[in-house]
Formats: sequence, C-alpha cells, structure tokens
Amino acid sequence: MHLQVTHGIDVALIVLNAFFLFFLGLVVYLRREDRREGYPLEHEMTGRLESEGGLILTAPTKSFKLPFGHGTVTAPTKGREPVNIAARRMENFAGSPLVPTGNPLVDGVGPAAYAERAKRPDLDWEGHPRIVPLSTALGFFVASQDPDIRGYAVYGYDNVRAGTVSDLWIDKADRLIRYIQVETAGGRQVLLPMMMAAINRGGAYVSTDSVTAAQFADAPAIEGLGVITLYEEERVQAYFGGGYLYATPTRAEPII
Repeated sequence: MHLQVTHGIDVALIVLNAFFLFFLGLVVYLRREDRREGYPLEHEMTGRLESEGGLILTAPTKSFKLPFGHGTVTAPTKGREPVNIAARRMENFAGSPLVPTGNPLVDGVGPAAYAERAKRPDLDWEGHPRIVPLSTALGFFVASQDPDIRGYAVYGYDNVRAGTVSDLWIDKADRLIRYIQVETAGGRQVLLPMMMAAINRGGAYVSTDSVTAAQFADAPAIEGLGVITLYEEERVQAYFGGGYLYATPTRAEPII
C-alpha cells in the first residue's frame, strides 16, 4: 500500500529522511564522545596544541562517582598534571619513533610505558584490597598439589641469582597468585609479576626471562605495608614488561 502524506511526500520518504538525520546525529555524537581523552592533540614536531574541534566535535565534561567514597573523576580528565617522559625522537621528522634517554625500563617509553593510575589499591566488591600478601590473607593457602615456592631462589634472564622468594601476593577475588615477592641480595623487597615467571620444581627455583639479576635492584618499590596501589602495579608491570625489549642492548636490535 502506498501512503502519501502530501502531493510530493509519502511515508517512505519521511522514514528515509528520518534515518539519515538519525545517522548524522549518531556520527556527531560518537565523534564528540571519542574526544574525551587524549585531546587536544599536540603537533609532534612543534609541540603546538591543535584545536579541539569546536562545539560540534567537543563533548561536555562528564563526572563519574567512584565507589567506597573515592570521590569523582571527570572525562575529559581535569586537574591532572602532564606526564613528562624521558625520551627523544630518533630522527627529526614526523612519525619518528621515540627512544629512551636514561634507564629505558623506567623512562615510560614503548613496552615500558605506563598510565597514571590511582594511588590506591584495587578493591573487591566489599571494598577491601584484593591483592595482598599470602602471609596476611586469612583462609588462603597454596594448594597441596602445587609447590609452595617461598624460599626458592630467583634467577634473572642472565641465569644469575637475583634473590629469594620471600612471599606471594594473591588476588583474593580471582583466587590466583599475581606477584612473587623477591628479597634481593641488597635486602630490597621487589614484586615480580607471576605471569612473567617460570617455576622449576625439580631445581626448587624461579626464573624470569624479562630482566637480568642486576636489574631487580632498580625495580619499582612498594611504599605501603602489605598493600599495592594501582599506580604501583602499573609501574611494576611496565618495568618487567619493558625488559623484553630493553633488558639488554641486543634485544632492542632487529632480529634480521
């Protein structure tokens, strides 16, 4: 049946135009929303800030209330200090890769890059820290069919002893080990991500192919007693993850 509203307009034309208007509005909405973080853009050669896009392409600020009394956050983020990384362009042209200028494991570049996360621990549904040392977690223990690696020696990528396992940090929500606490030869307590470690039952030792034994000494420290913040987790993961490229000079060179 052909439904005609006026002499030149029918229902099909109205529906088609309504769809076009809806789709145009959707595109504008999505382009506004995807500019909540990372804008304004910075010109990579001059450092000049680019335009945010004007009213049509800039969304208003949203605020989100965090649980357990941790305040609010805004998007785009307001009041955050800019992050300065220790890096320079390899060559003087647009698109040139950044290279670290100091210790590449802490300079915040490439696989060792990190985000400025909150300086509070990750919480479970009840508001308690979810990642804690096994020694302080009541009711948690290593399963009988698995080795308790506390007391095992720890070796770096260079097969040199880096220290001894002094504790395990568990995720109480996911029921697994997140970090291996290593006491280095210098007496520091360092957290090695469990997913970057290998356990040798027969030899009673733990090894990692991420960093060398000497580089354990410069791993990010944990300030709190029996608690690790999201901020600290980010840096621990970045440090040991960056080792797969930056631990030795040969790793940063082309394979072929």
